[in-house]
Amino acid sequence: MRIIFVKFRELSQKYPIVRGMASYSIIWPTGSLIQQKLLGQDELNYLQALRFSLYGGFFVAPTLYCWLRSSSYFWPKSDLKSAITKALIEQVTYSPAAMCCFFFGMNLLEMKPIAECVEEVKRKFWPTYKVGVCVWPVLQTINFFLVPEHNRVVYVSFCSLIWTSFLAYMKALEAQNKQNRLTKDNNIKHKGDFVSNVNTEPVSQVEDKSKRLPVLR
Repeated sequence: MRIIFVKFRELSQKYPIVRGMASYSIIWPTGSLIQQKLLGQDELNYLQALRFSLYGGFFVAPTLYCWLRSSSYFWPKSDLKSAITKALIEQVTYSPAAMCCFFFGMNLLEMKPIAECVEEVKRKFWPTYKVGVCVWPVLQTINFFLVPEHNRVVYVSFCSLIWTSFLAYMKALEAQNKQNRLTKDNNIKHKGDFVSNVNTEPVSQVEDKSKRLPVLR
């Protein structure tokens, strides 16, 4: 076991992309399992976690590594100005493409039709991007300014874990609020039905009495 760890360490130092792929292969399925627990699922979907591991390790990590290397090439300085510039440019280049690929790719791994994958992108891209553009520039500025280049992919992978958990928490709140609204609407409906029955019952009794009076006379 120690020999394997030493070999992996040597390989990751020689090829930093391997470190990123390994971290994403572990952190992304972990984020998926945390998301499922936050949503209140009784049984964990390990097949979904496996899809997250494959997508994170073999697609996200290599593409993110290429983007980080490219940004370091075009803006080699490590000062704050360069860090902010790279973080902002990422939000209009890499991030939109990454979000579209995520929704499309994960649905494709679930063997869904192409048309359904495209519809998923159209429906979820903009709400996700509006939140991400408020969070990721800050995280990436820290990444480009303070984190060494060979650890940047790993840093982003941990941020992705927190980001995924946050989205799952927000979705759980949304589902709970929706359930509360449905319960409230049902209570109002039942109350309205009860009031309607109470108001109509005396009228029917009066009508019945008016019909019986001539007979009695």
